[in-house]
Amino acid sequence: MAEYTPMIKQYLAIKADYQDAFLFFRLGDFYEMFFEDAINASQILEITLTARDGGADEKIPMCGVPYHSAAGYIEQLVNQGYKVAICEQTEDPKQAKGVVRREVIQLVTPGTVMEGKNLLDKENNFLASITRFLDGHFGFALTDLSTGENRVSLLSSNFEDVIGEIYANGVKEVVVPSDLEEMFKKAMIDRCQVTISHEDNCEIADHVKQLTNHLDDEKLVLAFGRLLNYLIKTQKRSLDHLQQVQVYYTNQFMKIDLYSKRNLELTETIRSKGKKGSLLWLLDQTVTAMGGRLLKQWIDRPLLNKNEIEARLNMVQTFINQYFERLELRDLLKEVYDLERLAGRVAYGNVNARDLLQLKKSLEQVPGIYNLVTKLEHPYANNLGNQMDLCESLTDLLQRSIKESPPMTIKEGDIIKDGFNDTLDQYRDASRNGKTWIAALEKQEREKTGIKSLKIGYNRVFGYYIEVTKANLQFLPEGMYERKQTLTNAERFITPELKEKETLILEAEEKIVQLEYDIFLTIREQVKEYIPRLQSLAKVISELDVLQCFATISEERHYCMPHFSEDKLIIKDGRHPVVEKVMQAQEYVPNDCVMEQGHSLLLITGPNMSGKSTYMRQIALTSILAQIGCFVPASEAVLPIYDQVFTRIGAADDLISGQSTFMVEMLEAKNAIVNATSRSLLLFDEIGRGTSTYDGMALAQAIIEYIHENIGAHTLFSTHYHELTDLEAALKNLVNVHVSAVEENDNVVFLHKIKEGAADKSYGIHVAKLAELPDNLIERAKEILNQLEQGEKQIAVTREDSMDLSNNLQLSFFEESKASYQKEEKPITSKEKDLLKSIKEMDIIGLTPLEAINRLYEIQKQLKA
Repeated sequence: MAEYTPMIKQYLAIKADYQDAFLFFRLGDFYEMFFEDAINASQILEITLTARDGGADEKIPMCGVPYHSAAGYIEQLVNQGYKVAICEQTEDPKQAKGVVRREVIQLVTPGTVMEGKNLLDKENNFLASITRFLDGHFGFALTDLSTGENRVSLLSSNFEDVIGEIYANGVKEVVVPSDLEEMFKKAMIDRCQVTISHEDNCEIADHVKQLTNHLDDEKLVLAFGRLLNYLIKTQKRSLDHLQQVQVYYTNQFMKIDLYSKRNLELTETIRSKGKKGSLLWLLDQTVTAMGGRLLKQWIDRPLLNKNEIEARLNMVQTFINQYFERLELRDLLKEVYDLERLAGRVAYGNVNARDLLQLKKSLEQVPGIYNLVTKLEHPYANNLGNQMDLCESLTDLLQRSIKESPPMTIKEGDIIKDGFNDTLDQYRDASRNGKTWIAALEKQEREKTGIKSLKIGYNRVFGYYIEVTKANLQFLPEGMYERKQTLTNAERFITPELKEKETLILEAEEKIVQLEYDIFLTIREQVKEYIPRLQSLAKVISELDVLQCFATISEERHYCMPHFSEDKLIIKDGRHPVVEKVMQAQEYVPNDCVMEQGHSLLLITGPNMSGKSTYMRQIALTSILAQIGCFVPASEAVLPIYDQVFTRIGAADDLISGQSTFMVEMLEAKNAIVNATSRSLLLFDEIGRGTSTYDGMALAQAIIEYIHENIGAHTLFSTHYHELTDLEAALKNLVNVHVSAVEENDNVVFLHKIKEGAADKSYGIHVAKLAELPDNLIERAKEILNQLEQGEKQIAVTREDSMDLSNNLQLSFFEESKASYQKEEKPITSKEKDLLKSIKEMDIIGLTPLEAINRLYEIQKQLKA
């Protein structure tokens, strides 16, 4: 069997270290892929699959993408969760002996993207790692390579906490030890759609220990060490922009589990998985990318500390009061680019002159922002102002060095301003004056020879030349010029003086481009020293942006400042913030919610479509808004500071886990009941509807009683089981409320207003009528409802003429009445006994379908005889 060629052997040796990635193998102007990579990539990227001779008996599958357009293909693969190893030639082919040396210079993965469409301006791109310790607890580390943010936390031994953190942070890739149990990997992939990567080294090298030197807990250091080693191994370049690791603990913030974040649609909607229609969509009046990312982080982590919450709220009030200052701040912030990601690009080495121009324009806004913030005369504003680093020396450097309209690449020249570098100025003077001298020489030679068409030109092969048409050669004195090139219609000449100037001009232009590139790299290294200061400045600016955003939305939508109480919840004229915005011109019906004086459990009844779920959600969203420091959609609000929010709203099968709607419902209910405290907020919508009426009612009542007796949390519990309203007499903290509706002319009008007391009916048939079910079906439903309300437990079989849904379709209820069971049974005949015996003895498994049909036909025929 023939061996592979040396180049294919090299490919296979490199590929062996990157089995879980597509290897982009550089060959000339293309990145090539071979074997399985080629087959899979050709399908995913929709590119042509070819083959080449690799030395073996059969040709090798191959496909490739042009080097200059590879970024788009890499982005496409990474967006679908794949990894791409970029393998470059690392020696000059002219100097290579044998196969050109190649190495992987970078591994691009979903969690390490630094540019492109996959990197959304207002969203972090987090890479996470998990480390399981001997006590069962998990270390959880996060980094956003594009901004340099690093965080680490210790989570409980409950893997649901890990899943919750992955979901909350929008993590796209998780780094795990190679021996982590498969069930954990599967749970992350199935439930969070992440890419799994492996790294076993948790020890932190000396040159990066400054990132974790301040951490006292060795577990935290090890947890971040796994993540850091994966970055070093895959990125193979400077990571100077990585910030010191911040420690956070989940008990420092309101806990909102995975189910509740999804049900409340905090950052994305359930149906479209998009931002539009979510709380984030409603709130986002930020004008910088940094502010947009911080806003999402605040929504994911509402505060528990009352002083911190009130500090934010007071700052929002200040911005509302000082309207013109807020508008001026918004205008200044609009000119600030993404300082965090610009700093990341500087450290990463892929920053260009236009990026530095954006950095300069951003820094030019900072003095104005500083002056404005210090005029607000508020402690919070003063604190932010004191943290602002104007980076004046960096601004000066960029103002003196970078041209206003530089090219995209850094190897074309035309980047550096005149006056910044003396040597560059000398080269430029030589180039510019040389060209002026050329123009003067052309004029002089025309006058000397009298040839008006004489011209001095240039091309890369022959350099500068004097061109004279053949018709005018007779006017040239013999030996005046040195012949250089003969053309069909002209002759080209050179003079010693022109040759000397040519050397000067060309050397100057070549040196200009190289010198500008060298100067740019020097400036980039100088900017790199400012990265920590730029990152600190970015944090202040993003915080200002979010606070002005809260003020803007609060003023526009007429929100009020909330106040806090230990155990009271009083909301006057509360609204669902998102629904109110979506309704636009329609008037939203506001509602009160009061839970005080021991009344901690509201049992909500009322028709479908009347707004029970909306009402419950708006209470939770109001609490979350308050605890992130934003005003709330109400005319008045007094709220507890909730430690956790749990919801059981909506019905959906978990197909991936193979769980039914009812099982999902029970799991979410269990999660709330087990973890809630007396300081939590619970929302339960229609518990028990996924099973039989009596089962469901029993479970619903038991859950209500358990919460009432064992937890004591503020709870909103909506139900269609009207029988449960009797619990008000037995449970002292339970209060019945209902969503009102009015029935007129056999039509129902939902008032969407919450009132005291229990609802008297459900109006289910009226909702069916609104959905425009067939009229005869509606009438039949009314008949059945009347029978049930009159105490008839069973539904009679439909008469032939009772309801004709179509010419050939009739709806029947095949439940026998109680009386049918009391009829005298007809005795079985001997013939029927024989037939029953033959059926019992029949080998059904051994019959073909046709034989079974024939046998059944015979039995039926005998029974009819």
